[in-house]
Amino acid sequence: MARIYSWNVNGIRAAARKGFFDVLTNSNADIFCVQETKAQPDQLSEDFIAPDGYHSYWSSAERKGYSGVAVFTRTEPLSVSRMEIPRFDSEGRALVLEYPDFTLIGAYFPNSQEGGRRLDYKLDFCDSMRGICDELDTAGKHIVLCGDFNIAHKPIDLANPKQNEKNAGYLPEEREWMETFTGAGYLDTFRMFNSEPGHYSWWTYRANARARNIGWRIDYHCVNGAAASRVKSAGILPEIYGSDHCPVVLELE
Repeated sequence: MARIYSWNVNGIRAAARKGFFDVLTNSNADIFCVQETKAQPDQLSEDFIAPDGYHSYWSSAERKGYSGVAVFTRTEPLSVSRMEIPRFDSEGRALVLEYPDFTLIGAYFPNSQEGGRRLDYKLDFCDSMRGICDELDTAGKHIVLCGDFNIAHKPIDLANPKQNEKNAGYLPEEREWMETFTGAGYLDTFRMFNSEPGHYSWWTYRANARARNIGWRIDYHCVNGAAASRVKSAGILPEIYGSDHCPVVLELE
């Protein structure tokens, strides 16, 4: 069984001051993916690079204090790579870890920003990520793609869909991409187990949104069809604080 966590920590140094390493330890995760690290390894102490029981791998943005992903893993992977696409690797958008029986991608999808200012870049990233997944799928690999997608797929995935139709993360083009992605056989694992509204993974810091559960579900574990039968559970952990996102967890047989 592989227990795989994903969490946008909104700055790993800030999250560390709010108990990140306690969450990591208590999670009993085999793999713990983080997004929006906002740090480069040379800015961090050994506690971040080699926490007890874990190897860590980092893809940081060239711009300091921005974006970035990392993966903490108990088992050393066979290989670790980035997307090998400079316009995304320069922002530390993803890591690809190959294990003997599956390939894990930890990703931080771009925010399309106000007025869709970065929508073209976002959709370019989405299509490039789909290309990587399709290549792995064609090669017969079992795939887990996890992270902050910055997309609420359907009205059920955010508290106020009508009011947000022109806002980043719920633009028609973003939802259409997600619909096409899942339509191609990539499964949103949370929805394999839960079809209820009111389950979110991100809340704005404004207007007491988290206490009122006015949120968005934008953090996912997706798997390809080949891996679907191995999915044992998928959940959201809103009781864990330390970021404007909460962790999401997948158990894979």
